[in-house]
Amino acid sequence: MTATNLDTQDHSPILDLATITRRLGQGFTQAPETGGPSRHSTWITTLNADGGPHTTGIGALWADGAFWIETGPGTRKARNLARDPRCSLALAVQEFDLVVEGTAGRVTDPEVVAARAAEWAADGWPCVVDESGIALTAPFTAPSGGPPPWWVYRVEATSMVALLTVEPGGATRWRF
Repeated sequence: MTATNLDTQDHSPILDLATITRRLGQGFTQAPETGGPSRHSTWITTLNADGGPHTTGIGALWADGAFWIETGPGTRKARNLARDPRCSLALAVQEFDLVVEGTAGRVTDPEVVAARAAEWAADGWPCVVDESGIALTAPFTAPSGGPPPWWVYRVEATSMVALLTVEPGGATRWRF
């Protein structure tokens, strides 16, 4: 891993990746009126067949050192990821803004899918593993999720950029 200080103007110190990931581990609720000043939104950008970007809101979580997302197999983002796994995630929490670039891979390990389902459920989305053992179902999801089943993806970061929004400020890029 390499870390680059992007704050050449104010000469803030390089940010500590462990501090960023520790904060992500505390969670970032996406339900209205439950986080940040109001809530936290996570956005994913995938690549359309013509190479153009497709950006949409997504339910995401941080666990086991990675971001995890879920979506229905018929959604545009799932079709895009099947063709080209490169993507980026963007998230703002109270302490920093974060952009993650990487690749998303569908997860079919039943134990991992069950662990993510339990974490999403503990965070307020009542999902469970469906009868296949490798996908999720729930009474509802975000409008962009499509109908169940919902597949689980792990986003493997190739780079992250954090912009600290509290003192002492700073901006750092990590490449993995």
